[in-house]
Amino acid sequence: MKRALVTGANRGIGLEVVRQLLMRGYEVVLGCRHREEGARAVKAWGENARHLSLLELDVSDEKQVLCSAKVFSQKFERLDVLINNAGVLLDRSESILSVSEADIVATMNINTLGPLRVTRAFLPFLKASDDARVINVSSLAGQLKTMGAWAPAYSMSKVALNAVTRILAQELASENIKVNSVSPGWINTDMGGPEAPGTVEEGADTIVWSVDEASLNITGEFLRDRRSTDW
Repeated sequence: MKRALVTGANRGIGLEVVRQLLMRGYEVVLGCRHREEGARAVKAWGENARHLSLLELDVSDEKQVLCSAKVFSQKFERLDVLINNAGVLLDRSESILSVSEADIVATMNINTLGPLRVTRAFLPFLKASDDARVINVSSLAGQLKTMGAWAPAYSMSKVALNAVTRILAQELASENIKVNSVSPGWINTDMGGPEAPGTVEEGADTIVWSVDEASLNITGEFLRDRRSTDW
């Protein structure tokens, strides 16, 4: 049975990814910042939670990430899939000329450095897999080709995350670890807002496809709707 860790998985797209992976026969570790929120999500699965476990994981805190990896090691030796889903949107209505430096730093810390921290901390477990994959949940807001002025801190953080994806893909190629970015689209979640047209099922689709169905040759790509797209 393949094992996946999903960060920021107590709600929204992350929780839907957990659901779909469980349906596909994966053992899933639900990572979330606050244990009580994760515990409620796990409890909601009832009897279907036998292949689901909880891991307290705050991607913004390097020491806590390392501690979480140590806790993980007490139960598991291998990780086949890491989905870096945790993220924040703090500057939805701000201009790049007015957004606070504090919000820029906080956004970059979680959206860019967070996935890098988690990948580095859990790399020994990924190396123990015969077919490891890392999925960084990005956004078209971070696509340079189409970028506008919306949510500048968030957009910059996703551009940088895409750079992390490209570099990791090259660094880890010799370890047979595939690394890709995925844009889930504009999805109706707490972050996406009620006006977003996409469902969480649609938001999770390409993420889960890239984990379970995509060609083994795909790495270092920016994926949308099950296809590579421009950076």
